[in-house]
Amino acid sequence: MGGWMTTDLSRKLRRQATPAERAFWALAYAWRQSGYHFRRQFQLGSYYVDFACISACLVIEIDGDTHRAEPALSNDAVRDDYLKGRGFTVLRFSNRDVLTNPAGVFTIVGAYLGSRAPVPPPQPSPQGGGSNSVHAEGPEELQ
Repeated sequence: MGGWMTTDLSRKLRRQATPAERAFWALAYAWRQSGYHFRRQFQLGSYYVDFACISACLVIEIDGDTHRAEPALSNDAVRDDYLKGRGFTVLRFSNRDVLTNPAGVFTIVGAYLGSRAPVPPPQPSPQGGGSNSVHAEGPEELQ
């Protein structure tokens, strides 16, 4: 998957971020400064995830109230299984958690990241022909 449609949709989703997603992005600043590269509204397969840290095999979803009822619960379970099948850990937080307990969210994500060292991105070959861009369906493609 790729192309301009994907890029346009990702940009649109980032522009329309919820207050909780904006708050989480601010929390993620500390981890980004520590070498964990987070992406917002990142496409993995046919899904767009709220936040992804490819090097730590982590997906973070910030869920509104609609995720607490069917069919959203079933859809989320299918999505989580898909992502887990590609080696990702999925952490879900409610909008309320992020907005009212950011320290708790920071602690949970920080504990997960602390158990994993970031993997540096691939470097281009000194002979040329390489690329330092990553277009991955999952972390197994980065190994």
